[in-house]
Amino acid sequence: MLILVAGGRQVPESVQPPSEIMQRNEVRNIAIIAHVDHGKTTLVDAMLKQSHIFRDNQQVAERMMDSNALERERGITILSKVTAVTYGDTRINIVDTPGHADFGGEVERVMNMVDGVLLLVDAVDGPMPQTKFVLRQALERGHKAIVVVNKIDRANARANHVVNATFDLFIDLGASDKQSEFSVVYTSATKGIAGLHPHEMTDSLEPLFEEILRSLPAPDVDVDGPAQMVITTMGFDEYKGKFAIGRIHRGTLRKAQTIVRIDQDGGEHPAKINQVFRYRGLERYEVDEAVAGDIVAITGINDAGIGETLADAAHPEQLPPIRVEEPTVRMAFSINNSPFGGREGTFVTSRKVRERLYQEIERDVALRVEDTASADTLLVSGRGELHLAILIENMRREGYEFQVAKPEVIFRDGPDGRQEPYELVDIEVPEAFQGTVVEMMGQRKGQMRDMKFRDDGSVHIVYHVPTRGLLGFRQHFLTATRGTGVMNALFNGYGPYAGHLQTRVSGSLLAWEQGTATAFGLNNAQERGQLFIVPGTEVYEGMIVGQHIREEDLEVNVARKKQLNNIRSSNAEEAIRLDTPRSLSLDDCIEYIADDELVEVTPKSLRLRKKLLDTNERRRQVKNSK
Repeated sequence: MLILVAGGRQVPESVQPPSEIMQRNEVRNIAIIAHVDHGKTTLVDAMLKQSHIFRDNQQVAERMMDSNALERERGITILSKVTAVTYGDTRINIVDTPGHADFGGEVERVMNMVDGVLLLVDAVDGPMPQTKFVLRQALERGHKAIVVVNKIDRANARANHVVNATFDLFIDLGASDKQSEFSVVYTSATKGIAGLHPHEMTDSLEPLFEEILRSLPAPDVDVDGPAQMVITTMGFDEYKGKFAIGRIHRGTLRKAQTIVRIDQDGGEHPAKINQVFRYRGLERYEVDEAVAGDIVAITGINDAGIGETLADAAHPEQLPPIRVEEPTVRMAFSINNSPFGGREGTFVTSRKVRERLYQEIERDVALRVEDTASADTLLVSGRGELHLAILIENMRREGYEFQVAKPEVIFRDGPDGRQEPYELVDIEVPEAFQGTVVEMMGQRKGQMRDMKFRDDGSVHIVYHVPTRGLLGFRQHFLTATRGTGVMNALFNGYGPYAGHLQTRVSGSLLAWEQGTATAFGLNNAQERGQLFIVPGTEVYEGMIVGQHIREEDLEVNVARKKQLNNIRSSNAEEAIRLDTPRSLSLDDCIEYIADDELVEVTPKSLRLRKKLLDTNERRRQVKNSK
């Protein structure tokens, strides 16, 4: 008799090994969920220190799990990472999840590796929008949660309100009765203390560790069955090569074992394991073998990809491949063809840029890369502006030089016609700016879903708005609210096309000719708008040097020099007082550009420019379009 297994392969029943499910009580696999800046990474730091992973005299940096330079600079988690602590006789594998929905591809993968989650919420703010996405993924997979109310030592902490709001969130997300009966632990991650009641804190995190062992289940596994592991994420080491990281679903994986790699289409490829690693603290350590329930890193399978299955050679059975939500925003990446192209970058050709982008999709399954009719241009699709901005920043730091176009949403055809992505936007502003925000969101076709007035004088507003309306919105929002507003967005599915949206109401100031900006030239230009550059900046024709106060673009001669004679001395220019120019970050540049503009990205510089640099060509194009 033959048995049909996953992947369509028939295996003789007589050679099927007996299976027995057992519980590995010495292991816990958990993920930590939190909104940005609620203290998730700090809590992991404290757990690592109190589990005595480090020597007493060892120098340990703060926010150890934020190993990526961009994570430290921005204070957010971008890449999911695995660490492990030991409490008593139990090894607790901890998966750090990103707190921003733009990196949801990381979240959807790592939820396959764990059996329970810690939901970390701020003792003042409570559950926030970015928490919803990650928690929904956990609840849909049947995971049980422990709610950790962090920063309980804050003066205005409101523990009861936060717990009640968290319970409401569980109900809204469709949690089962069992999932809704969550345990609550109160902590101060910075002090490394915890307690089961907000006013009864211990001097360590022992109550949290005990609650993890008591409330979150140990993995139920088949240790003796044929080996199976789905690759959840990838790592790389310049000495050991590529790591395939995941949780062993069944059986045992050993050093030098011959296995089969099953790709997402069901194709089988022989492979051999070189080394097997477990996690201890922030480091990997080699073991001879690992069994079902362990989270491991494996070397030797250089062709491995995320979502593929590593299986026993004698009984190759495929696990369900990892599926993630489709991207909603895309940008065009192309080579830098400006007059300054190739000056500052190490990798400047389309071949190098293409290789780097296709290498990225091996690690990030939420990213898509497509070739276009032009050999010098590729379309890169992701979950949002931040998702793509992080990729761009990483590439420029690696020495790549290229240019990117304005982000655009990805439309699709629905049963009732054209559809576009929508987002739920949570906005908190002082009451004085309520009218301004309502007007701005109305211009972007936002529909108000909820409004609450809080005791501290702020207003909490929830909008359902097309993703198009949020492209380039954040900077305008911060300016309008004088930096006091807080905005968080969460993808909320596709809906009917909302019609025409005007997201930018001002034109650009453009350099008239190539040269070096002078104080005299900039002084004349600043009367027409806000500048982006300082004296001494090299410019070229068609380069954006500022923002015009009117809707149309304006060419200005910022390289103009003051004529010198016996009356006008060279010292006269020193008396010119220029306004402080607006300094644009990469995120600001991406938000600012219009459809006919580009961001020139190099390891040393960020420049804004028109797609058509020649002034006469631009004017001819505008004339023909009318």
